[in-house]
Amino acid sequence: MDSIRPYSIQGIVPGYLLARLAASGRYSHAAQAARQTLIAGRPPYHSTLELSIDASGALVAEVTDAPTRTIFDAQNTERLPGVRVRGEDDPPVSDKTVNEAFDGLGATFDLLLDAFGRDSLDGAGAALNATVHYGVDYDNAFWDGSRMVFGDGDGEVFGGFTRSVSVIAHELGHGVIQSSAGLIYQGQPGALNESVADVLGALTEQHLQGQTAHEASWLVGEGIFTDAVQGRALRDMLHPGTGYDDDELGRDPQPAHMRDYVHTAEDNGGVHINSGIPNRAFALAARTLGGYAWEGAGQVWYRTLTGGLPADADFVQFAERTLIEASTVGDAVERAVREAWIAVGVLDAQRGAADARRAPR
Repeated sequence: MDSIRPYSIQGIVPGYLLARLAASGRYSHAAQAARQTLIAGRPPYHSTLELSIDASGALVAEVTDAPTRTIFDAQNTERLPGVRVRGEDDPPVSDKTVNEAFDGLGATFDLLLDAFGRDSLDGAGAALNATVHYGVDYDNAFWDGSRMVFGDGDGEVFGGFTRSVSVIAHELGHGVIQSSAGLIYQGQPGALNESVADVLGALTEQHLQGQTAHEASWLVGEGIFTDAVQGRALRDMLHPGTGYDDDELGRDPQPAHMRDYVHTAEDNGGVHINSGIPNRAFALAARTLGGYAWEGAGQVWYRTLTGGLPADADFVQFAERTLIEASTVGDAVERAVREAWIAVGVLDAQRGAADARRAPR
């Protein structure tokens, strides 16, 4: 394992879980796949979401009320983007993975537009591109700065990643974060980055299925484990730490409260692990408010993300800004959001801020 480089990409499967799988004796094929995935990592960011300005100084952007989707096939290589296999006006193809990716991009676009009036990831109609069948037995899905990339999984522990809408929307959520707050991917800002991506993933799935906050499962990555694994999903936003509990993979390590905050140099300072704390705050606030989560807590979180949030915001700063946004909606919303942050130990009922501010990033 010493030859495997640190795993720090913004993939849906945390590096700590892949590292555990890589040492597995029970899942031999998946262990080899995990090692290959850790070694491969992902290509470096090669572009950012940008608008252009013409010779007269006018902003140039094609703004539409419908997505522009293109799906490519890497054909089990690690070359991007791959071969174009389906575009926006093309009918479904015979490859189920291609169609799942296409539909997942559309579901994410619909959530952003219907709930937040946001035209695609950058708010200006950016095209939605995805590549499927990346690598051989590649155990992850990731946002590379301009497109979604999906591995096929190893078939022993992980199945195809396109089967989960929350996975697709989570990774696209990194594109929304990239083009708005740009939260630093380290420590508490990084955990907020992962948490907001989970929020967008969960909201997209709920929006697609027409679920209220109480009807929703609050699971992220449900269905990507095979039946061999003792687990429901990668993460449970409402009950962090309960997504999976497998003899070989171990137990979901996410904390649900600041008293259990994990101080670590791994996982970019625990970005995937400690995201469980703000995840639970969002789920609690959404359930307290009831109805559709994207109409209540979702609005508060989105306005916080896009309202000038510092890239290095910690949990307390983020929580305080959500309270400001919530107060503009009404007392009931502000109270639900405040109580949620108190419940997870980020805010203190008496002083207004707990020791979270002193937690290292």
